[in-house]
Amino acid sequence: MLIDLLKVVVLGIVEGITEFLPVSSTGHLIVATALLRPNFSEALEGTFEIFIQLGAVIAVVFYYRRDLIQQVMTVHKDAGVRRLWLAIVISAIPAALVGFLFRDFIKDVLFRPLTVAISLIVGGILFIVLERWFANRPTPTTTAVTAITWRQAAVIGGLQALSLIPGVSRAATSIFGGMLTGLDRQTATRFSFYLAIPILGGATIVDLLLSLDEISGNDVIFLAVGALVSGLVAFLAISWLLRFIARRDFTAFGIYRILAGSVILILIALSLI
Repeated sequence: MLIDLLKVVVLGIVEGITEFLPVSSTGHLIVATALLRPNFSEALEGTFEIFIQLGAVIAVVFYYRRDLIQQVMTVHKDAGVRRLWLAIVISAIPAALVGFLFRDFIKDVLFRPLTVAISLIVGGILFIVLERWFANRPTPTTTAVTAITWRQAAVIGGLQALSLIPGVSRAATSIFGGMLTGLDRQTATRFSFYLAIPILGGATIVDLLLSLDEISGNDVIFLAVGALVSGLVAFLAISWLLRFIARRDFTAFGIYRILAGSVILILIALSLI
């Protein structure tokens, strides 16, 4: 039990570090779980990777608590706040529908290290290509989350549905999706953080409810510890990412994804995962 708890702590750290970075937290968790081999029950396989994202949701809410409280207090008179949360709802719908309809297929078929490796490498190449294109594009037209249109939100939401494939990255699809529709990098990143609240929170609640009758006592402890650790680490990662994007682009993440995906393919070839 103690060894498994230590493994859960490690997985929580992995989730917290990677959730808001454009590298796919779910993909990293799938590979890390395959390497560590914690003694999870069959019911917890796939559910753990989804549930501990709850910690990251709480981290976002806490980080933006002042903004969120202010928005709640002014939503009745501030059209910009209403526009923001309408955009969030619109962007959340595609991933929510696809995730609900194909939940079993995604968990049973796509939650595999090979899927993660391919997604990381393909995504890494796209990162580098897109960043070169962004370097020469016209000046972004949207520089505030309260100015995002429903059309921009719909495009972001459609692209974000691709992040249900492990290794693609929710953060990457929402940030790059926002930039492709005219948002500047800082605005796209902030919107991605806000969007995590309904997307990750909803996925956690739905998956937990559908798996509740199969989860044992030890499973509850693993889920709670994983969520707590991921939340603490994710809070620190948010601050770091906001500072990072103020100075540079995501090319480094693209290179990392290609290298990480290649390492995973080697591990698979050696039958280590």
